[in-house]
Amino acid sequence: MKFNSKRTLLIGLAFMSISAFWQMYDTIIPLILKDTFYMKETITGVIMAADNVLALFLLPFFGALSDKIDTRIGKRMPFILVGTTLSVIFLMILPVADKSQNLVLFVVTLFMLLISLGLYRSPAVALMPDLTPKPLRSKGNAIINLMGAVGGVYALIMIKTLVGNGLRPDYTPLFLSIAGLMVICVLILFSTIKEKKLRLVIEEDDATIADGPKSTADLPKDVKKSLLFLLASISLWFIAYNAVTTAFSRYATHVWEIQNGAYANSLIVSTVCAIISYIPIGLISSKIGRKKTILIGVSMLILCYLCAGFYGTYHFTMNIFFGLIGFAWAAINVNSLPMVVEISTASDVGRYTGYYYTFSMAAQVVTPILSGFLLEHVSYHTLFPYAVLFSGLAFITMLFVKHGDSKPEKKETVLDHFDVED
Repeated sequence: MKFNSKRTLLIGLAFMSISAFWQMYDTIIPLILKDTFYMKETITGVIMAADNVLALFLLPFFGALSDKIDTRIGKRMPFILVGTTLSVIFLMILPVADKSQNLVLFVVTLFMLLISLGLYRSPAVALMPDLTPKPLRSKGNAIINLMGAVGGVYALIMIKTLVGNGLRPDYTPLFLSIAGLMVICVLILFSTIKEKKLRLVIEEDDATIADGPKSTADLPKDVKKSLLFLLASISLWFIAYNAVTTAFSRYATHVWEIQNGAYANSLIVSTVCAIISYIPIGLISSKIGRKKTILIGVSMLILCYLCAGFYGTYHFTMNIFFGLIGFAWAAINVNSLPMVVEISTASDVGRYTGYYYTFSMAAQVVTPILSGFLLEHVSYHTLFPYAVLFSGLAFITMLFVKHGDSKPEKKETVLDHFDVED
């Protein structure tokens, strides 16, 4: 059984385009809401939380729906094609609404855009395990995550290059660059990946293993306690990290007075450092364990957020802090989901993965609203102390986690170290 890296790279194009969109969305949409429609930070936070609220319902629904259908072009491809088409259409209406300052058009279009993304996000992610033999899915997942990182970097470069001068720049070139990437990626995917034909080949290779389900009620009391503290930690560090990523563009322009999309520099540094950190983090985890690696990552987040909060103006050293944040976030992400899954049995992996996403996405619903309220009614300077507080709480709850910390086996290849969930 041989791993087909070319096929997996092509499958990853859909995830790359999705990641590019979300990077642009988190960075630019808050600025439009603030500078074009003069929305207060709390309302901006509510709108920025809408995608996560919708995701809690849309992702499992359309993922399950794509499991049940079967068309001439496959199970997932119809959702990917229709979802991408609708997303691109609504995406290109947004700059029109921005320039005309039409709030109703902007909000309605944004809502429809989020639904369109939700329509095909789960099917796009499910395509890789569908078309990759079970023993090789770790390598497949590594490539998918790397493709997503490339999409995020692409969006940041486009922001830096295409966002013009002034308080209300014309975002049309930027939105066009993201829409163009989405179209090109999906056209290449559709023309090169014959989903239905490949699925039949993969299904012949895979052996189905079905164990009896195991409920969390069956877990020993101490194991359940560890699981609950671990899930609480996941929510807390997502509350801290998502607040910074969602509000950073506004913070940088308001407090540090950075213009022309130059705030993207720090985000690019953070993303690149996260990518190149996967290998050393994998090696560290294999030696000292997952829990200690996560605690090191959370400690680094606390230190970097604390230092960033003391800067009244932008300084080049901020890129060093954001590079360390990228390393720290990778250390957390590489190890947190495996710790959750470690508590499960083979038949429960999907259920426990669901626990992980439920707690992480619920945090991303709460934090834009809560942090936005503080930005509006207290001060922009509350952003980094807010992140320090919740990172500190995550460190404390993580100390009570006593299970799921088996040291990972040493990876056979370099690529295996990149096997993390998005």
